Amino acid sequence: MVESVGRALYVYRARDARGKVVKGKLHAANEAAAVNELRVLGLTPLSVRDNASLGLLSRDLDTGIGGGKPKLRDLAVASKQLAVMIRSGVSLLRALEIMGQQTEHAGLARAFGEVRREVGQGTALSVSLERQNDIFPPLMINLVQVGEAGGFLDEALDSIADNFETEMKLQQKIKGAMAYPIVVLGVAVLAVVAMLLFVVPTFENMFANLGSELPVPTLILIGLSRSAVIWVPAVAVIVLLIALWYTRHRKDDAVRRVVDTAKVKMPVFGQLFRKVAIARFSRNLAIMLRAGVPMLQAISLVSKVSGNWVIEQALADAENSVRQGRPFAQPLAQHEVFPPMVTQMVAVGEDSGSLDQMLTTISEFYDLEVETASDQLTSLIEPLLIVLVGGVIGSMVISLYLPVFSMITAVQESGM
Repeated sequence: MVESVGRALYVYRARDARGKVVKGKLHAANEAAAVNELRVLGLTPLSVRDNASLGLLSRDLDTGIGGGKPKLRDLAVASKQLAVMIRSGVSLLRALEIMGQQTEHAGLARAFGEVRREVGQGTALSVSLERQNDIFPPLMINLVQVGEAGGFLDEALDSIADNFETEMKLQQKIKGAMAYPIVVLGVAVLAVVAMLLFVVPTFENMFANLGSELPVPTLILIGLSRSAVIWVPAVAVIVLLIALWYTRHRKDDAVRRVVDTAKVKMPVFGQLFRKVAIARFSRNLAIMLRAGVPMLQAISLVSKVSGNWVIEQALADAENSVRQGRPFAQPLAQHEVFPPMVTQMVAVGEDSGSLDQMLTTISEFYDLEVETASDQLTSLIEPLLIVLVGGVIGSMVISLYLPVFSMITAVQESGM
């Protein structure tokens, strides 16, 4: 957290322009100055109080909260607030100081403090942001650079904030669609393992006293249970090793090529991943072109932030095509990830000189498609998972009770 000499730390609750209550911290000379700074940020103060009563321990804990790389929400809020202050006439140095004081993300606060120091020494804002590229993404850095050069920094920051907010909604949709099946399958696997390790052995001891031949399904289940003490730990270790290996190598080109290609081709979720990739590509490229970034530079940048190896390869081919004076849309049509509608719309936009508008239309269409697809996916997967999990657990229960049913039948027949 950036400290200010002679200025106290205040904790506030305020309402933003959308009516949402937000919380944060800032340094100010007194309470009245803190209220004024909140109004400059476009916030309506609800409560402002001195943080001194919280003590040194609280400050140390606050410094450690939110470390590491900021989330899209943190960057969206920071960009929007910075745009509001610059548009209101607040100097860039003062705006950066306020951002460093009031953001709750420790890493972002430190980055803004360092950026302010460099800007105060005469360094351009975009250059200072680029030196903190572990915090600020390439899209933000390049749009700020264009906004600085064109004299519309506030508008560039607004575009950045809108893009981050849209991307955040997109990610939330994906997580929402993926969360349910992952949780249900995880619980199902734990239930099956628990039955094999703890429930089936109990029934096996009981079956040993029956002295009768067991049905085939029951024998198979008992065999799986006996071997589970070996293969369950082995599978757990293998899964852990694969997860650790993937965490270390997931950014390697060879790994990304296999994983990203599989993602867009997988049976159920492939269409969703493909639509997300197209929406992200078209939205980012539209923003760059609308801001005045040269075509080749925009394609290169969008390729880096696309998040999908398949899209990167398509854009690399498109970049080479544009560099050689050929159409941008032509190489995109040669990649399966782009449907004919997308490549045709890009070609029309390129011919008519309105490529940024056409890309915006594509992104809006696919944002809606992602929302619809994720809802449909959840509705489709829910009954399938219920049937699958019920079938597996039900089969195990039936296999356990088959000998009991056979014994009851035999007793009834012998008594007749």
